[in-house]
Amino acid sequence: MPTDARLLLLDRDAVEPALQAEQVMAAVREAFVLHSQRAGRVFPVVREKLHSGGVFGIKSGDVASQDLLGFKAAGFWPGNRARGGEPHQATVALFDPATGRPLCIMDGNAITTARTGAAGGLGLQLLARRDSTRICVFGTGVQARVQLEYALGLLPQHCAVRYVNRSGEPDPVFESAFHERCEIRVARDRNDAVADSDVVITATPGSGALFDADAVQPGTHLTCVGADTAGKRELPAGVLERARIFVDDHDQARSIGECQWAPDLPRTEIGDLLAGTVSIDRSPSDVTVFDMTGLALQDLTVARFLFEQALENGTGTSVPWPW
Repeated sequence: MPTDARLLLLDRDAVEPALQAEQVMAAVREAFVLHSQRAGRVFPVVREKLHSGGVFGIKSGDVASQDLLGFKAAGFWPGNRARGGEPHQATVALFDPATGRPLCIMDGNAITTARTGAAGGLGLQLLARRDSTRICVFGTGVQARVQLEYALGLLPQHCAVRYVNRSGEPDPVFESAFHERCEIRVARDRNDAVADSDVVITATPGSGALFDADAVQPGTHLTCVGADTAGKRELPAGVLERARIFVDDHDQARSIGECQWAPDLPRTEIGDLLAGTVSIDRSPSDVTVFDMTGLALQDLTVARFLFEQALENGTGTSVPWPW
């Protein structure tokens, strides 16, 4: 057996600076198209609650034509906040499909944040009205920030942002990240904020409906991030029934996304739009929902360019990993 095999380790400090938005967007777009063309496979998702109060999941897949194989082990541990840590934890691993040998293990937190933000941005580009200027964001955490970053970067007009948090009080840290790019303030009434918005972004732990269904006005686009486990939801009953629904994966959306609450409604995979196999003729009055559960292929296409870039630049830590 070979004894000179090595394993590359990429920690947070190696991953975060390498996640340039343009490359991440390209990788996520590629993942959606691969999935649409069934050139890349998404294996069944593991998503289980733990005795510790956390949620642990595994998303895996492969792209045979690219010799790309791997998984992301990730989840949510709310108790980490009390420890001063990030509740979302993720690790990505790439493998050689010919031998099963691990090639690279990398920090997955920044990858998850970036690729989910890029996915939401692609959905907004495709589905939101181009004259959208008013955004309502539920949440002020990591994912709420990255979704808003992409939205502000992709919408052509200057935007007004209202955000909803637990306290209902202004969050100076959240506002300071965006005050130079938009007019931003906390929402005093969540239903009013939704009713007065063109784009609604929900990026919470998904513990229940965030607003009343009749607050959603014709023409609204909703980016839904928080429902990623059986039993989670952010949308109230009645919204999906009024909407044109788009998902990253049919089965995942039906089992762990918002669509678990209305599994028989028609929906379209976003990759089919990007691949050009279907088109959307959006009426100004259409309500559109992008139910995002996250594809393993997104993690893998992003991880692949990080791995290749690290090999080229000599970054990361290479350790012996003999057979």
